[in-house]
Amino acid sequence: MVVAAAIALFVASVPAADTPPAAPAAPAAPAAPAKPLQKIIPGKVIVPGDTQMRRPWGEVISLDPATRTGKFRKDGTDEIFTFTAMPYAEMLHHAAFGDMRDFRVGERVIFRLHPNEAGEWTWLTYIQDEMNMMNGHKEYFHVDSIDAQKGQLTVTQANSDKSYIRSKDILLETDGQTRYWKEGEPAKFADIKVGDKLRTQTHGIGKGASRVCWEVFLDDASLLKFQAAQKAVHSKRMIEEGAPGYVDVAGDKIELTMFQESGEVSKTLKPGKKVRIAQAGVDRKAIGTPVLGTVTAAKAAGNLSKVSIMLDAPAPGLVVGGVMRLWVAQ
Repeated sequence: MVVAAAIALFVASVPAADTPPAAPAAPAAPAAPAKPLQKIIPGKVIVPGDTQMRRPWGEVISLDPATRTGKFRKDGTDEIFTFTAMPYAEMLHHAAFGDMRDFRVGERVIFRLHPNEAGEWTWLTYIQDEMNMMNGHKEYFHVDSIDAQKGQLTVTQANSDKSYIRSKDILLETDGQTRYWKEGEPAKFADIKVGDKLRTQTHGIGKGASRVCWEVFLDDASLLKFQAAQKAVHSKRMIEEGAPGYVDVAGDKIELTMFQESGEVSKTLKPGKKVRIAQAGVDRKAIGTPVLGTVTAAKAAGNLSKVSIMLDAPAPGLVVGGVMRLWVAQ
């Protein structure tokens, strides 16, 4: 029995004649190279994402349009941030494009921040107000309860049918400065009912996470009226102050990247169109006498536009990476 078992074990260990030898193990695939981190480069329109982006809510403490700098207090904390707005930073106010000058001290907004060369979170690529955020995400404050004596509303932030809920038990406060709007006309606190869907513009009180309403919109028509007014202000600025962008190539023939806020002007630029261009300073205001030129090419590049222009005369002030302003010649 012992001999038989030994023979069986030997036979089992011998491979069959038609069994090919085992193939050597394939070498492990090389690891994919790490994706380089996006970083802001002066003179380029870059909005780094992933770990290079933070979007805190905060209360505006100060804004200086001349230097494009400011400070804010992070929502619900005493932490103060200092920032420098990039020339192409989006200033989204009243659910439309605006400018740093449109925002008020105390206003609650979202700041999109990125690290500078020293790793400090100071580069800013947008300020978005509450109206813009809620309008863009199609969200509302659904009124759950009303304290008329205190002038307070407890609300749920969600989309129109509450199939998506962002946050519950939010306290909205009102005071003597609060304005109410319904069908685009002045209204009052008493017009608000449980179940209503509101949108607001709120401010802080210098501490904590208070939301005190400057504006309360009881319907979409009221917000859209404010939005239309802001769009008209922005259009007027683009006509009078010029549409901003970066100079990509300088010389007799220049190439430009028009910022997103310039879209209203950029979409009118076609080959043969006459334009005027001037260098701009840190405050993005035009410097010196504009130079005349002719558009030779224009195309959309995502939210931006790329434009080529043949100048009628040299423009030594236009330097690669510099900010310029452009007007459509009459």
